Amino acid sequence: MLISDFDYELPEELIAQHPAERRDASRMLVVERASGTWRDGLFSELPSELRAGDCLVVNNTRVFPARLVGRRVPSGGRVELLLVRELGERGPGVWEALARPARRLEAGARVEFGGGRLAAEVVAVSPSADGRRALRFEPAEDFDALLEELGEMPLPPYIRRGGRGDAVRAEDRVRYQTIFAAPRGAIAAPTAGLHFTTHVAEQLRARGVSIVELTLHVGYGTFAPVRVEDLSEHRVEPERFELGEEAADSINRARGAGGRVVAVGTTSVRALESVADGGGRVRAGGGETGLTITPGREFRATDALITNFHLPRSSLLVLVAAFAGRELVLAAYRHAVRARYRFYSYGDCMLIT
Repeated sequence: MLISDFDYELPEELIAQHPAERRDASRMLVVERASGTWRDGLFSELPSELRAGDCLVVNNTRVFPARLVGRRVPSGGRVELLLVRELGERGPGVWEALARPARRLEAGARVEFGGGRLAAEVVAVSPSADGRRALRFEPAEDFDALLEELGEMPLPPYIRRGGRGDAVRAEDRVRYQTIFAAPRGAIAAPTAGLHFTTHVAEQLRARGVSIVELTLHVGYGTFAPVRVEDLSEHRVEPERFELGEEAADSINRARGAGGRVVAVGTTSVRALESVADGGGRVRAGGGETGLTITPGREFRATDALITNFHLPRSSLLVLVAAFAGRELVLAAYRHAVRARYRFYSYGDCMLIT
């Protein structure tokens, strides 16, 4: 199957630039796989769409301020970094990062942030297509605290509010995190979870729906562009995840009693399917998953899915199409465009049953 089979037309004005006034005020397109139909709804109506015994699985990763803007030393030229992952094997304070502009950052180049309070030296240049750099930060012992102070939330590049320099606002520190966010480690939000409020969660529990948490630290692999035409050649970059014993037991009890496992977001799906056996039971555990889901794959532990609308030709759209069928998903997307749904990270969502 080809990545060009997962394309669609999207007017730029439908790309959400800000979150909805209230998290649960987002629209929700309810797609029924069995009938091949859909209907318009609101996310606040989610409790009425689920039933007692269902188990909702959310990703509780917390986004850290992975975007750093600094100056090259001694030229003073502007540099922007997106921290991708810590390279512990290279010693303390070494991170892999995407750089812009990258061409001036060869091995040995130095960058400083916050007027010199944080500095970094390029220690390696990757030969990969995206030209990643490995940088050693100083002082390494104060890095986390300085990053919280000097870093910015890494909003996606399609959020443009008068230019990249002033794109990030104070509200993003709150609204680009889910209400479940706990362990720090993601460079992008698990956006399907952004619609939840404590009120919706309370309504779900009152209805007899259990809510369990897993962790998948969203990395660059989740949203990296698919650079090949043949999907059989694409591999999603590994990301760290963990599913605890209590959560695994809750999921298995729900399925054993006839309840549905409702994954919140494609990241939750990838984690669940990484630890599911042939009978659909999940096991506690963690590590890294590079699971790449494409049409034809059997879903063992996921019965329903809540997900945002994804970019054309993306691995996320491919995963959703694998779950619900390419033709149905693309038809639903065309309806969402006609109905003026809001797309991408701060946009509306789908419930696929």
